[in-house]
Amino acid sequence: MTPRKEPPLTVPTVPTGALDTAPRVYAHEIHATGLTVRVGRDRLAVDGLDLALGTGTHGLLGPNGAGKTTLIRALATVLRPTGGDLELFGHSVRDSARHRELRRRIGYLPQEFGYYKRFTVREFVTYMAWLKEMPARDIPGAVQRAVERVGLADRADSRMKALSGGMVRRVGIAQAIVNDPSVLLLDEPTVGLDPAQRLQFRALLQELGRESCVLVSTHLVEDVAAACTDVVLFDRGRLVFQGTPEALAAAGTADQPGDSPLERGYSALLSGSDHEKGSW
Repeated sequence: MTPRKEPPLTVPTVPTGALDTAPRVYAHEIHATGLTVRVGRDRLAVDGLDLALGTGTHGLLGPNGAGKTTLIRALATVLRPTGGDLELFGHSVRDSARHRELRRRIGYLPQEFGYYKRFTVREFVTYMAWLKEMPARDIPGAVQRAVERVGLADRADSRMKALSGGMVRRVGIAQAIVNDPSVLLLDEPTVGLDPAQRLQFRALLQELGRESCVLVSTHLVEDVAAACTDVVLFDRGRLVFQGTPEALAAAGTADQPGDSPLERGYSALLSGSDHEKGSW
């Protein structure tokens, strides 16, 4: 008697989360309403923020201590909001069960990031891709593309400890974009880059902003003028201005401090009486 053949075993696939199958473009990838984020017991670093950001490259400007880094950390789900509402891709960040899914679709470069000095560039970006739970089959190609986009293809197999500060910063940008994020959060990404590298980075920002929501915190107004479609001016935890670079430039006058129309507009809005009253 011929033994009956058993059907072949099949390995069940892990179901993808709703965020993995959702459309990539939203009216607003980031939507904050009355958002507050407290640092320590007493200081509100983000104070009642209303903000909506969609696809495009958005420049986040403001003086030191304005709350820019705290805001970006909250958007990256690193810090928990104290009050108000914050939604990413239409989902509240208060739902901690969704954080893993949200983080798969976020790219984040903090002001300072840790790395293993003995890792090569390729190994480090690969490790970060693994932490973002990218499919294993996709990682090698994604790592190569990310390294090429930041101009480090010729240093892909160099150890991190052998890189200059500007190169390390570019590796940080590579790990932030390796997962092709829908929301990309960059905190002072041009620190340590030379003028030629900054020009290349501006072109990359413009490219990324065509399909993703990119928020770039910077002190360099000229980077905003060259690469950003939208400007968010932030001070003392509050939104001072949101609009185009042209609208920011138009807010200034010839007697305001600054070497360019954008800088004069920046100075005017930060020093204006409307800002002091909190009406912007």
